[in-house]
Amino acid sequence: MLRRPPYPASLETKKEIKKHINKLLDMDVIRNIGDNEIVKITAPILITWHDGKSRLCGDFRALNNYTKADRYPIPRIPHALDKLAKAKYITKIDCMKGFHQNGVKPKSMKLLRIICHMCIYEYTRMPFGIKNAPPHLQRMMDTIFQEEILEGWMVLYIDYIIIYSDTCEYHVQYIDRVLSKCTHIKLKI
Repeated sequence: MLRRPPYPASLETKKEIKKHINKLLDMDVIRNIGDNEIVKITAPILITWHDGKSRLCGDFRALNNYTKADRYPIPRIPHALDKLAKAKYITKIDCMKGFHQNGVKPKSMKLLRIICHMCIYEYTRMPFGIKNAPPHLQRMMDTIFQEEILEGWMVLYIDYIIIYSDTCEYHVQYIDRVLSKCTHIKLKI
């Protein structure tokens, strides 16, 4: 069933949902669905907690069951650790809300609708909880930083950029290069 009602939520959870929804609206990550629009697909949202912080996530399990898997490889942690083991300097940069930095094609937006006690919204940017979000983001990052990876001083893991080197001088140059590229392509970190 792809049209699902909102989950019951406590008053505290409703407050968190409202906070997240308003932030996503302000960031143009989601938009409100008009009252006259026919809605065939909705995913209820839930709040997950990690280290005292809340995160909003659509329950896209029903949609994910119908989604063909993107088999783009996600790096294996042991391979990354092998590369980092000999480095003297390591810097980790986290892309801010990495999934939300990917746009969604207009024809896909109707599949990415969420429902809560407030309204129905649709994502205009990639949401958390979509089956192919991690491989899609990994492919995007690998494409952006292909040259740096081939030069052998960067490891990417979905939305983490890890820079490693043997000297402080090179390390500062690598960081500057990554920051310049992120600024140029408007990748928020």
